[in-house]
Amino acid sequence: MTKILVIDDDSQILEMVTEVLEDAGYQVFGASDGDKGVELFREKSPDLVVTDIIMPGKEGIGTLMDIKNYNPDVKAIAISGGGRVVRASDALKDAEFFGAEEILEKPFSCDKLLETVQKVLGDNKP
Repeated sequence: MTKILVIDDDSQILEMVTEVLEDAGYQVFGASDGDKGVELFREKSPDLVVTDIIMPGKEGIGTLMDIKNYNPDVKAIAISGGGRVVRASDALKDAEFFGAEEILEKPFSCDKLLETVQKVLGDNKP
């Protein structure tokens, strides 16, 4: 079964993304911040990471860098709705530079999320 790690400090987004991916047949693990996400990544060795970019504590770029340093082959999708001083599009461009295969600007639809996940995984079904 394909394993996906979702990292987002917004509990509603984390719950929604987790539910959509589980309903599609993926095994999903969730973390509410970057440090917990990196720890869970090392424990579970997921096939894909979906991470928010703007989070308190360890932000998504640092999280992505740590994960890619641990396993450069893992696939990643960066998500962001922007922040007080950073536009979502700017944060997501940075994420692509640091290894995210795809980006999604919040809000996004469940269909767009699944389409992006399948694209990054090479259409591998759960």
